[in-house]
Amino acid sequence: LHSFPTRRSSDLLYLHVDDDPAFLDVTEAFLTRELQSVEITTVGQPAAAIERLRTESFDCVVSDYEMPGTDGLELLSQVRDRSSELPFLLYTGKGSESIASRAINAGVTGYLQKGGPEQHERLANRVEHAVREYRAGLETERYSAVLQALGYPTYVVDAEGRFAYVDDAFADLTGYDREELVGAEPSI
Repeated sequence: LHSFPTRRSSDLLYLHVDDDPAFLDVTEAFLTRELQSVEITTVGQPAAAIERLRTESFDCVVSDYEMPGTDGLELLSQVRDRSSELPFLLYTGKGSESIASRAINAGVTGYLQKGGPEQHERLANRVEHAVREYRAGLETERYSAVLQALGYPTYVVDAEGRFAYVDDAFADLTGYDREELVGAEPSI
C-alpha cells in the first residue's frame, strides 16, 4: 500500500518520458504556461518512468517512441499492465503510419508528431482532454460502486424521458428485465 501526497483535484500530474533532455525542458516550459495547475515530472529513461509509476500517482503519461533500450510501445505495454485506463500519449519525432497503427492497436490514448509550438499546443489540448475523460471515468466508477453497495434502486432517464440506465435493484423492484426497461418510457 502506497501513500501518495495529497493534492488538489484540479492539479494535473503528468509524467513525460523522453531521452532528449532539451526537448523535455522545452515541452515542460510550454505546457506549464498552457495548462493550469500542472505538475510535470520528466524522466529520460523508460525504466525510470516505470519506477516512478510504482511509487507515485499520475493522471497522464506522455512518451517518445524511439529511446535507448525500450521503445514507447514497450513502455505502453508495461504501463497498461499496471493500469489499463491511464492516459498514455505517444509524442514522437520518428513517427510513421506503421508506428501509429501499432500504437492505436496497442491501446494508446493519442499519437502526435513532435514539432514546433503548434504541436506543443496540440499536445496540451490532448493531455487536458485525456485527463478529463480519465477522471470522469474514475468518478463514474466510484459513484457506481457506492450505489451498488447501498443497494438502492437506481435509474437514469435521458433527455427524451426514456430509461437510459437501470441497475439490477431497479429491475428487481419493477419486475422487468434491464433490457426491457432501457429505452422504454416510465409509466405513471
